[in-house]
Amino acid sequence: MKKEILINSTEYEKRVAILEDDKLVELQVERAETDRMVGDIYKGKIKTVLPGMQAAFVDIGMEKAAYLHSSDIGKVYSRHYDSEDIEEEESPVEIIRKTRQQGIENILRRNQEILVQIIKEPISTKGPRITSEISIPGRFMVLVPDDDHVRISRRISNWNEKKRLKRIIAPLRPEGFGLIVRTEAEGKSERDFQNDLKRLLKLWAKLKKKADTLPAPSVIHKESEMTVSMIRDIFTDDVHRVLVDDRADYKMVISYARQVAPHLKDRVELYKGELPLFDLYNLEPEIDKMLQRKVWIKKGAYLIIDQTEAMVTIDVNTGRFVGRRDQEQTILETNLQAAKEIARQIRLRDIGGLIVCDFIDMYNRDNRRKLYEEYKNCFKNDRAKRGINPVTEFGLIEMTRERVRPSHMQSLSEPCPHCAGLGRIISKENMATKIERWFKRAAADKKYKNYHLVVCPPLAAALVENGTNRIERMMKIYNFRINLVRDTTLSEQEYKIYNAENNTELTETYLI
Repeated sequence: MKKEILINSTEYEKRVAILEDDKLVELQVERAETDRMVGDIYKGKIKTVLPGMQAAFVDIGMEKAAYLHSSDIGKVYSRHYDSEDIEEEESPVEIIRKTRQQGIENILRRNQEILVQIIKEPISTKGPRITSEISIPGRFMVLVPDDDHVRISRRISNWNEKKRLKRIIAPLRPEGFGLIVRTEAEGKSERDFQNDLKRLLKLWAKLKKKADTLPAPSVIHKESEMTVSMIRDIFTDDVHRVLVDDRADYKMVISYARQVAPHLKDRVELYKGELPLFDLYNLEPEIDKMLQRKVWIKKGAYLIIDQTEAMVTIDVNTGRFVGRRDQEQTILETNLQAAKEIARQIRLRDIGGLIVCDFIDMYNRDNRRKLYEEYKNCFKNDRAKRGINPVTEFGLIEMTRERVRPSHMQSLSEPCPHCAGLGRIISKENMATKIERWFKRAAADKKYKNYHLVVCPPLAAALVENGTNRIERMMKIYNFRINLVRDTTLSEQEYKIYNAENNTELTETYLI
């Protein structure tokens, strides 16, 4: 598989696109006004401890307090309170488990200072989610202070390689630190790990000194900017080329590559063409489609993607595709094509949380198994943690995917001011009926007689056309005088009513 990374920079934003076989599969966008937060380390102060939720809210200097659940409390804080149930010989995991059984109120207290790291950015009305289990990622390993374990990435499937890595890493582990071996460490030598560990320990010493001197709340460490962090995480041996259109970013990538992967620096190129980099690969139309609800797939079939607060639903439709063979085979082909496109859209849109995919019903059990295996296989290159359930009898595949930041739909768009994100608006006929009800309430009050009714032209047409002039009818029934005013600045969801005597607005007076 051909894999390329494109880095596009402008004055206002930076974009990193990942292509697999010339197809856009992942996009990261960073803007000056919206910093990436995941991985940032803060010295915070406990604001509230909630035993009923087994959680605490921590002031880290942001507008909204950060959320800390008991499952994200590291053992360095669990040790702060002794318990008769904890034995000296017990493992750290057992210590944490037993301490948590006593409740978060026995681990943390109000106004206590605590070192935390953001693991999920603020989404919608929620503040960031944090953990006190600090981890500092390097090229080949992750340094975990106040831990004593060596763990190997699950993506390294070769058991002999896992044993080799553990044999190398175990003696290198410093006292009081844990190490997590990353996927990129596969096949690397002891010297590679020593250099990586040296950089991580140096960084941790710097952070620890800063944390000991600064008051809470304070920023202790900002994660590397997007270009460096993406290159650190995804610029591996399977990447054929990195194309950068900004000279400063090019120098940054080259510098980083020289330090951690000298053999890869020749794959980094500075793009000097006149045509914009993303236009060269025809990516802009793909990015525009990424925000659309309807996504076409091969042979006339299409997807409908709906995103709500709690979950994302994806519906598969055959559309114009009728197939050349039997119906079951046609449905299988459509579902297999849909599985590939769904996986690409989920990665591309960075959709997380609960996802339900409604495939076309298949009665053949073997076909459902083929769909499930194909769907799982489509996520093999996805960097996010996920869980995928088999196809249900109703043709659904339910999955969860790690969500650390708002999806592109949330970050690159905003709710429609007319429908407030609903996707539909009240019909003109229904709006006309609402106005009639307003005047009926006004008639019962018997307070005013002369009105100005201000609406947009299409709504005005619904009031006076279609065979019935509702304005004249209301004036006749209620003995009112209503002056209809057309205002192009109003939407079809708005109307304004004024007292014609003194031009006082009355719109809210008789609303329920």
